[in-house]
Amino acid sequence: MNTYTVASIAGDGIGKEVVPAAWRVLKTLERVQGDFELRVTEFPWSCDYYLEHGRMMPEDGLEQLEAFDAVFLGAVGHPDLVPDHISLWGLLINIRRGFEQQINVRPSRQFEGLASPLANPNQFNLMVVRENSEGEYSEVGGRMYSGENEIAIQNNVFSKRAVKAAMEYAFQLAKDRSGHVTSATKSNGIVFSMPFWDEVFTEVKENYPGIETRAEHIDALAAAFVTKPETMDVVVGSNLFGDILTDIGAALMGSIGIAPAANININGKFPSMFEPVHGSAPDIEGKGLANPIGQLWTAQMMLEHLGESTAAETLMNAIEYVIKQGTLTKDLGGDASTEEVVKAVEGYLTSEKTN
Repeated sequence: MNTYTVASIAGDGIGKEVVPAAWRVLKTLERVQGDFELRVTEFPWSCDYYLEHGRMMPEDGLEQLEAFDAVFLGAVGHPDLVPDHISLWGLLINIRRGFEQQINVRPSRQFEGLASPLANPNQFNLMVVRENSEGEYSEVGGRMYSGENEIAIQNNVFSKRAVKAAMEYAFQLAKDRSGHVTSATKSNGIVFSMPFWDEVFTEVKENYPGIETRAEHIDALAAAFVTKPETMDVVVGSNLFGDILTDIGAALMGSIGIAPAANININGKFPSMFEPVHGSAPDIEGKGLANPIGQLWTAQMMLEHLGESTAAETLMNAIEYVIKQGTLTKDLGGDASTEEVVKAVEGYLTSEKTN
């Protein structure tokens, strides 16, 4: 039996609901499959933890997490308690950067039985690879003066190492998919970093002669996500561009509540982290309205990353079945509770449909 250790951080808001729900499903899958085990250690790091300790995580938090095979995160943030820039940088980004998780991967696809806002979604199935460590979200900059003279400066940072790593990851993904990579750029308006991005893309694509490529300006590409998402396979973008495109991709599916994400450490030195895109949504916490699909799909990506491809496929089949047969939460136009969706997924896993 393959055994993996996973650090589980439910975090804030609905993370406290969907993370335990996902673990219920994963434990059911363990019993059904019988050939792998996930050993879970829970960590209470959150905005509540911040109010008690003055930190989102302990000073040695990264050291505590370092030995795990993966980190499974729910959601971070409760702006009524802690400013977002403190909660985000104190936990989520602290882990991403401390563990060199320089690649963020977010899939988006049409599900049978789920109404897309698009009139003709055309079975779109795309993957966005986002550079996750620098770019527009650098810590370089500052503010000076006050009043009408106040100035804020935010410096974008693009290193060839990080840009190239994201692009190579995208090309490797495309080899196992439809064989096409689109680069998100804006070199006609951002005159230093984006021409640099384009030059690295041109260099990297020479090593993948079997992969078709194109580069599109981010404004046109955002429009293409809406008008013709079925033409996309793998899209690679900077930190900001990837962030925006993946929220569009989630919306195209019908709800940001089902979108997953993986923060990948590509050198194997540290654990990778898996989290849904939806955020903490404290306004619906405790009401049974939270959509657990995003956390479950995140769990599926974690299983795939750990090498448990059969279990990952089974869980994906369960998600597809439950959506197709109409057990949907309110954000997807249904009336099912969080618990009802989880029970439906568990029911699929323990039924003859998995045999």
